[in-house]
This record gives sequence, C-alpha cells and structure tokens, in this order.
Amino acid sequence: MTMTDARADRGPLLDVHEVADLLGVPVATLYVWRTRGQGPRGFRLGRHLRYRPSDVDAWIDFQRAADLKGGVR
Repeated sequence: MTMTDARADRGPLLDVHEVADLLGVPVATLYVWRTRGQGPRGFRLGRHLRYRPSDVDAWIDFQRAADLKGGVR
C-alpha cells in the first residue's frame, strides 16, 4: 500500500454507536460480535473502538453475498 492509498482510506471514523445505528443493532451486539470475530472489523484507538466506513461496507457486502448464496455467516 502506498502513502496515497493509505491517505485515501483515511476519513471520518465511525464510533460504535454510529455503526450500531447504521446496522440497526444494539451496541452490545457489536461488542459480542467483536469478541467472536464476527462483526465488521474495528480497532482500538486508545480506549475507543472505531470503524472505517470502508470496512463496515465490505462486511455488509460480504454478509449480503453469503445470504444470496444461502451460506452461513
């Protein structure tokens, strides 16, 4: 990844409440998914959990594709 690519992926990060609202799930669900390795990829920024919008979008796309195939998520 070049520096230009790295900068392009930067942007406003989402917090756990924003992702929960976006997905229509409780915040607690995101934390459970995180401990099980199931939800969108997030990362700690100090004490705060943050998500890149592109990671959330990719997770949604993966879930949709798995559902369309009838696969297990």
